[in-house]
Amino acid sequence: MDIFSNLALGFGIALSPFTLMLAVIGCFLGTIIGALPGLGPSNGVAILIPITFSMGLDATAALVLLTSVYYGAMYGGRISSILLNIPGDEPAMMTTLDGYPMAKNGRAGDALVISGVASFVGALLATIALALVAPYLARIAYKFGPAEYFALYALAFATLGGMASNNQAKSALAAFIGLAIALIGLDNNSGFTRFTGGNLHLADGVDFLVAIVGLFAVSEVFYFIETHGKDTAVGVKLGKVTIPWKDLWDTKWTMIRSSIVGFIAGILPGAGASLGSFMTYMMEKGIAGEKGGFGTGVPKGVAAPEAGNNAAAGGALVPMLTLGVPGSGTTAVLLAVLMTLNITPGPTLFRDRPDVIWGLIASLLIANFVLLLMNVPMVKIFVRILMVPPAVLLPGVTMISFVGIYSLSGSYFDLVLMIAFGVMGWAFRKMDIPTVPVILGILLGYQMENNLRHAMTLSGGEWTYLFSSPIAAVLWVAAVLGFVAPMFLRKVLKKPQMVED
Repeated sequence: MDIFSNLALGFGIALSPFTLMLAVIGCFLGTIIGALPGLGPSNGVAILIPITFSMGLDATAALVLLTSVYYGAMYGGRISSILLNIPGDEPAMMTTLDGYPMAKNGRAGDALVISGVASFVGALLATIALALVAPYLARIAYKFGPAEYFALYALAFATLGGMASNNQAKSALAAFIGLAIALIGLDNNSGFTRFTGGNLHLADGVDFLVAIVGLFAVSEVFYFIETHGKDTAVGVKLGKVTIPWKDLWDTKWTMIRSSIVGFIAGILPGAGASLGSFMTYMMEKGIAGEKGGFGTGVPKGVAAPEAGNNAAAGGALVPMLTLGVPGSGTTAVLLAVLMTLNITPGPTLFRDRPDVIWGLIASLLIANFVLLLMNVPMVKIFVRILMVPPAVLLPGVTMISFVGIYSLSGSYFDLVLMIAFGVMGWAFRKMDIPTVPVILGILLGYQMENNLRHAMTLSGGEWTYLFSSPIAAVLWVAAVLGFVAPMFLRKVLKKPQMVED
């Protein structure tokens, strides 16, 4: 009965006019951000963080707005995938395989409706599962000590590195850079400054919001200018939009299966929506066999990855809220928001701030229905967003980033630092070095160091204490497998594709 009373509390918060307005605005903005090629949920949430704080929102309202943007961007990513053959973000990449062929076959409207409904099913089932699973996982997390948390952070770095790049060495390098940046500032034990180079602005460390906006939003501006110039994307034109009832009925079990698999993939720290969409597409392709026609424009090839990546987006919130470890790049940004609001995600969050947790879950349930209503009848409006000239879009993104960060800190040094992180993010993309592990290092470095020091204090400096408990041992084994397994998985998955060619 606890879950019903908690949901009643959540809906009491979510159905307030102001919170409901924030959810609708977040869904609308998120869909627009997701529809624009290359931006994606991580960049979209990062861009809107400064605006959120400048509005003076409390923790619940800020989280509702930004998670609605998150869900909306996951919905919107399919639009450019289907019409332009350009994924709105990485998780939408698998949607291009059948979505774009459907559009070329004159079924662009059907593909958009199927993907919208699949996104709704995946996100709705994931949000319900979040409400059911998260409280129990939070109870398990009470058994975590410093050794277990240190192993958990190592697992997050290992799995995120394994999934974020084709080169684990580059992922590890990015994580070490993030951890090194986290060490800048005051040592909380000795009180001395370290690695500041004598710069007083760095005495309090590097503000992770500055790093996030720089690495995601500003670097995206640099990269977009370089790769797109002033061109406006033109793809398959959208004709009449109708609801393909037969296709929706035929893909119902595909949506349900993909939602379950996607949610499980999302729970894995660091795996995120990309793994969810990939696993579900390959699963459905295997079930259908050669006669399934995957890759030629079949509805199941659109429904599977969309249900999978949206379910994974909901699943990624589970480790963030219960353990304080982000399940994806976007939840790493959301984690930074909570930390800035002096809220520590973890098992105590469910006990100390149930209004935040259950208000968020109830708002997401409502947001899913709002997104379904937006993304089916209003799809033509969002398609027009693809025609926005970069000459208008890019200055707007840049202005929001600069004004937002300056309004938070009032420091010109933070603006310079943000540009530096933007250049770093652009250079990393050129060298195929993932930026998410850098953010993860900056976010978790402080807590990781504190838990390591605490563990060494409790054990008298005995390093084997880090592996002594069964929970810690399991987490370390999972970390090793999570880092190594993707290397073999990619080799196995490449073989069938070579045969087909």
